[in-house]
Amino acid sequence: MPENAPPFLLVEDNEDDVVLIKRAFSKSGLASPIYGVRSGLEAMQYLDGAGRFGDRQRYPFPRVVLLDLKMPGVDGFEVLDWIRRRPAMRGLRVVVLTSSTNMADISRAYELGACSFLVKPVHFEELCKMTVAIESYWARLEGRAERACWHGEM
Repeated sequence: MPENAPPFLLVEDNEDDVVLIKRAFSKSGLASPIYGVRSGLEAMQYLDGAGRFGDRQRYPFPRVVLLDLKMPGVDGFEVLDWIRRRPAMRGLRVVVLTSSTNMADISRAYELGACSFLVKPVHFEELCKMTVAIESYWARLEGRAERACWHGEM
């Protein structure tokens, strides 16, 4: 992995999904590292560089957040709302990656500023294809942070 490739931040409380998603990124040979946190609260701390995440060499700011919605405590909707209320994170790309197919969840995620809403595939090979698509799509848009999707320009 290139040392300077901006990472993805995976916010996921299900250990099996964490393992599968990280494995899919690795198997697909993607350039970006993927960091993981297990709760909405940890996601906010990571993004703020607070507590144990204060060292940006060790925990670099991500280019994309892969966000699960259904988590105990602070859920993905709350994290998304928190991100969008911070001017410093205005250009941060947030991709909802969840098992929910509920239209109300989809609508709410987009209303709160999600860039994409993706349903986790059931089969590992499909997950690998999805990780490649995610990486290539956001890599193409690198350097266009001011045109981040939640501004309505994508």
